[in-house]
Amino acid sequence: MKDIYLIAESDNGLTKEEIKTALLKSLEGRSLKKVLILPPDFTRFHSGAGYITNVYYHTLTEQGVQVDIMPALGTHVAVTQEQWKAMFGDIPYDRMLVHNWRTDVVRLGEVPAEFLSEITEGLWNEPVTAEVNRLVMDESYDLIISPGQVVPHEVIGMANHSKNLFVGVGGSEMINKSHMVGAVYGMERMMGKDHTPVRRVFDYGMEHFLKDRPIMFVLTVTTAPGGNIHTHGIFIGEGRECLTNAVKLAQQKNIDFVEHGLKKCVVYLDPSEFKSTWLGNKAVYRTRMAMADGGELIILAPGVERFGEDDRVDELIRKYGYRGRLKTLEEFRKPENTDLRENMGAAAHLIHGSSDGRFTITYAVKNITKEEIASVGFNASDYYETAQKYNPDKLKYGYNTVDGEEIYYIPNPALGLWINREKFEG
Repeated sequence: MKDIYLIAESDNGLTKEEIKTALLKSLEGRSLKKVLILPPDFTRFHSGAGYITNVYYHTLTEQGVQVDIMPALGTHVAVTQEQWKAMFGDIPYDRMLVHNWRTDVVRLGEVPAEFLSEITEGLWNEPVTAEVNRLVMDESYDLIISPGQVVPHEVIGMANHSKNLFVGVGGSEMINKSHMVGAVYGMERMMGKDHTPVRRVFDYGMEHFLKDRPIMFVLTVTTAPGGNIHTHGIFIGEGRECLTNAVKLAQQKNIDFVEHGLKKCVVYLDPSEFKSTWLGNKAVYRTRMAMADGGELIILAPGVERFGEDDRVDELIRKYGYRGRLKTLEEFRKPENTDLRENMGAAAHLIHGSSDGRFTITYAVKNITKEEIASVGFNASDYYETAQKYNPDKLKYGYNTVDGEEIYYIPNPALGLWINREKFEG
């Protein structure tokens, strides 16, 4: 098929009818009996993929096509019935298939060590096994639709496309090692960029292992001012070019420059979306390039109740904590710490979630104790007391003055990347 690109002419974004027209056009000329859709989970609610999935589901089922839907969970917990309804509307909950990243995958092949060494400038010298959920390789599917949002990402640079397959419905080795490759190479060298080492690993996997599968990507670029989704572009295609074009628009819409390093930044985590520090640390990842040395990041986290999305990862975070890159690598290299080496994704997360002492991180919580938060290396405060001073209902996005002090407020860290222009241009 020929790629379909639709870019909004105004900041209000595309209408639902415009999006639907593009989706229907992508199905023209196809004779389908069975389709698999791989949307993101609820942590990507603002991607607009819920509406896209709903349109495809109803259009195809009305034509007599069997449609299976498997959210690209990665290591996240399964979508709840309440989340499903909020994101996917009236699609029956029993149409959901749950991906298990530890047990539901098949091995496709290996990304060679020489390639990894070349793209990481010698920082990583091991091969990486490519795995995907076995349904992706099920030849009874005439079409696999992979919708999702292209947005700055701490591990890969810009999220989605092949990441939705090799991580979203991928297996433990690719998830773990790709995260560790990104951590070793340096997240600040990658965030907001396209051809990063991790992206090149996934591109290799697409080219060598999945090129013959009938996969169609439906990529969005969105923002969500006031919580309302604005879809600025939709990019539909079966190759790499749709991602290249989506990245260019996302770099315009989802990267915000601040004029100087932020001395105090307050980030709010919607309790329906962020229930763990595994997800909540997007507040750290996405602001670290904007934070001033010696600054303070305050994370309003009313829904955070645990550290990992997965019990095993939760145990590892509690054991090792967010102690900084050098300390984590020291623990990673100790012969006795096989648990950390066997869960490289967790080790990478611990590196990403620390400021390395450059600025302080304070979690304001109510569903997990302050003592637990402090035990993993963060500062902790009471949510109600902190939110009384920094009231998310009263703060506006960007600069605010609270008790005579300048603060920068971000209502959702998952939708962008913030960078200090002085440092970036210097």
